[in-house]
Amino acid sequence: MKAIVCNEFGPLSDLEYKDLPDPEAGPGQVLIKVEACGVNYPDGLLVQGKYQVRPDRPFIPGSEVAGEIVALGEGVTDREVGQRVVGYAGQTGYASMAAIPAASTFLLPEGADAAEACALIIAYGTSHHALKQRAQLKPGETLVVFGAAGATGVAAVQIGKIMGATVIAVVSSEEKGKIAKECGADHVIGYDGLKDKVKELTGGKGADVCYDVVGGEAFDAASRFMARNGRLLVIGFASGDIPKFPVNLALVKEYAVVGVFWGNFTRAEPQVYAENMRELLDWFGSRTVKPIVAGRFPLKDAAEVLETVLGRGGVGKFALIPEGV
Repeated sequence: MKAIVCNEFGPLSDLEYKDLPDPEAGPGQVLIKVEACGVNYPDGLLVQGKYQVRPDRPFIPGSEVAGEIVALGEGVTDREVGQRVVGYAGQTGYASMAAIPAASTFLLPEGADAAEACALIIAYGTSHHALKQRAQLKPGETLVVFGAAGATGVAAVQIGKIMGATVIAVVSSEEKGKIAKECGADHVIGYDGLKDKVKELTGGKGADVCYDVVGGEAFDAASRFMARNGRLLVIGFASGDIPKFPVNLALVKEYAVVGVFWGNFTRAEPQVYAENMRELLDWFGSRTVKPIVAGRFPLKDAAEVLETVLGRGGVGKFALIPEGV
């Protein structure tokens, strides 16, 4: 098979595109002929040694794959050869073949696009968990989404609307604003004067929920525009700046700062995670949620694609396509 290999933590340009033996489906696993691999912001951090997790080297980065099952491992009874699935691959995703636990796979609706499906695992999975379990978002509440044209931001806007919220999308350009509006955002604003804009749009009340993948100055603004009983969701730090939180604001304004770590959730509450994925796939099948694929690129171009993702240069989801698909 063809694969992208990280031999040692370092620059993205050090990633190697090479031939490796095809994996075999071990006990409880399925072997997937990969049609698309999802690209995520943490992938770029991981290969540079800047992420919370530091896997043994060498390893294959990438956590999302979609494709056709071509072999079953011992003990797998709920999957069949020929079924198309999407699944969480751990650190084996950027490859033309992937052996992953059958329990980490989900059946795709008929005719589903593989690149779109990859977005459902981490981007939509994170946003769904954040808004449903962590924020417990209620109909009629106001949701502010930072990075609203990125993969997770698009998901948060769409899911927020499904859950009945008024969505304020925050973006860094006019082009990204158009994307957020097309995804259903009620209001689109930029980062300048963020606190005052949110206050104005909410009649002075502030945001009930803020979905923050940016950190830095955006988080600082959010810490001052939250409504009483609000939930400020800490998702990530795409700005590169991990902010310091003035806890007195939580005291005097009576809101909560809530951490969201999708990977921990999937391990701690696998049954709830599976229920979430079934709901997402139902929405996906009915096109109630519509992932945006920013680009489909050859697997060999993984380093360049990761550079774009880390530079926040994309709108929606990026996917890598193995040769011959």
